[in-house]
Amino acid sequence: MESLPCMSFAILSEYGNVKNDQPPMAINRVHLLGRVSSLAVSKQMPSGDLVVEFRLVVDRKSKRAVKREVDTLDITAWLARPQKRALSLKINDWVEVEGSIRRRFWKSPTGLASRWQVEASQLKKI
Repeated sequence: MESLPCMSFAILSEYGNVKNDQPPMAINRVHLLGRVSSLAVSKQMPSGDLVVEFRLVVDRKSKRAVKREVDTLDITAWLARPQKRALSLKINDWVEVEGSIRRRFWKSPTGLASRWQVEASQLKKI
């Protein structure tokens, strides 16, 4: 069996340093521009943590689509600054969101449930 040639990788660490001969690392980074489609709601979790949630509509680029297509995404904010900004948003405001994709699990009356969300680390009205 033929072996694969050795590869040398140069990747950028989170601190801006280049590390040689390291395999690529996974990145979970999201950058969105869209308009608010629901007012932000503040919820207290069973743990006592506070989370703010709202929905963002982003255009979906498609070469085959005849009509405009969009995606509606659930955005959550767990940090104080993005929470405050989210609660000040109005429907149809344009915002820039930076964060990560998260899958949340909880127990529902019908069993285990889950949902994908974008966890906002930064939020800016544009």
